[in-house]
Amino acid sequence: MGVASVDELFSSIPEALRLKRALHLPSPLSELELRNHLREISRKNAHGEDWSVFLGGGSYSHYIPSPVSQLLTRGEFLTAYTPYQPEISQGTLQAIFEYQTMVCEILGMEVSNASHYDGSTGTAEATLMALAITKRKKILAARSLHPEYRETLATYVQDPKVRIEEISYTSEGTIDRSQLKRLMSQDVGCVVAATPNFFGIIEDLTDVAQMVHDAGGLLVTSTTEPFALGLFKSPGEMGVDIAVAEGQSFGNTMSFGGPGLGFFATKNKYVRAMPGRLVGETVDAAGHRGYVLTLATREQHIRREKASSNICTNVALCALAATITMTLLGKIGYQEIAQMNFDRATDFKERLSKIAGIRVPLTGTTFNEFVIQTGEDPQKLIESLLQDKIIAGIPLVRWYPELKNSLLLCITEMNTDEQMEKLIQGLKRSL
Repeated sequence: MGVASVDELFSSIPEALRLKRALHLPSPLSELELRNHLREISRKNAHGEDWSVFLGGGSYSHYIPSPVSQLLTRGEFLTAYTPYQPEISQGTLQAIFEYQTMVCEILGMEVSNASHYDGSTGTAEATLMALAITKRKKILAARSLHPEYRETLATYVQDPKVRIEEISYTSEGTIDRSQLKRLMSQDVGCVVAATPNFFGIIEDLTDVAQMVHDAGGLLVTSTTEPFALGLFKSPGEMGVDIAVAEGQSFGNTMSFGGPGLGFFATKNKYVRAMPGRLVGETVDAAGHRGYVLTLATREQHIRREKASSNICTNVALCALAATITMTLLGKIGYQEIAQMNFDRATDFKERLSKIAGIRVPLTGTTFNEFVIQTGEDPQKLIESLLQDKIIAGIPLVRWYPELKNSLLLCITEMNTDEQMEKLIQGLKRSL
C-alpha cells in the first residue's frame, strides 16, 4: 500500500479525533470457542415457538412455504448481480418479469418496476414521482399512513418549496373527507393515503381519487399488508395513479424489521417517470422469447439531471422470494389466506371488545390488525403480559397522542387459537 505503519495509514485523521488507547476487546477466541460464545448469546433471544406474538405495524408473520428457501439459495439466484447482460441473465430477468406481472395483478395497475427497497422508500419515491408529473409542490398525506412512512417521506422531501400537510382521520379510522375537500387546491400535486392503513382499517378510496383528479392531482396509495388485496378492492379498481406496497408478507421473514421489498406500480402513461428499473419481454434474432432491462430511469443509465431517482437496486432476492411465494399460492390460495386472516382477526377483535375495560376506538372494517383501548398504560400492560410470554402489540401514543392507552394488535394465520385465548386471559388478569 506504500505506507510504513498503521499510524501513517490514518495520518489524514486529525490527532484530536484519534483514540489514544486500545479498544476494550476480549482476547481472541478459537472458532469453537466463538461458536459456543455466540450460542450462549443467542439463548437470550425470545424464541418464537415459546411466545405468543401479536406484533404487526408494517411487518407481518406469515407462513413461508418450504420451497422458497430452497430455491432462493440456488447459486444462480443467490450470487446473481444486476442483469445488464441479458445473454447470461435470462433466468434472473424472467423471474423479475414474472414478479412485475404478479404485482400488476395484485395492485390492479398496468406496469410495475422490478421492486424498490421497501414500502416506506417506495411511498416517498411515488410521491416525488407524482410531484414531477404534476409539476406542483404540495403534498397531502393521510395521518393514518404508517408514521414511519411519513417520517421517510419528510426525509426525502428536502425542497423548502415543497409542503406536506396532514389529513386527519375520522372515528372510523378513515380519511376525513370534509377536511380533504377543504385542503384540495390547484397547487396539490398528490394525496398519499393507505389501505389498509396503519390502524388496519380498510378504506375504499374511489371517491378520494375522483376528488384528487378533479383538482388535477394524483392519488398515491401505500399498502403495508398486500394480503388484504386478495379480499378487497385493488388500488387500480379505485382509480389510484401510483400504487405502492410492502411485499415482506410474501415469503420474507420479519427479521427484526428488514429487509423488505417495495411493490411499485403505476399507469402505463406514467411509465417513463417511474423510478427504478423495468424488465420487458422481447424476441431475439431467431424469434425466440427473451427478457431484457427495458427501462432504467436512474442516474447510472441516463443523464444525471434527467434521472427520476437514485434508487440503485431492486432487492432482487427478496423480490424472488415474493415471486416464488405468490406462484406457489396462486390466485385461489392468495384469496383463501386473505379470507382466513380477515375472519380470525375480526372474530378476535369482537371477543376482545366484550371484555370489561376494553373498547375498540376506531369502528371501520379491519384486516389483520386493529386498535384496542384500555384504562391502563399500554406499556405497563405489555410488561405485565411479557411475564406470560405474550408480546401484546404496539403502543400507539408514541405517534398518536390522542390514542393514549391504545394498542395495535395483529392476528395472522400464524396465531393459534391457544395463543389468542392466552392473550384474552392475560388481559383479563391485567385489567
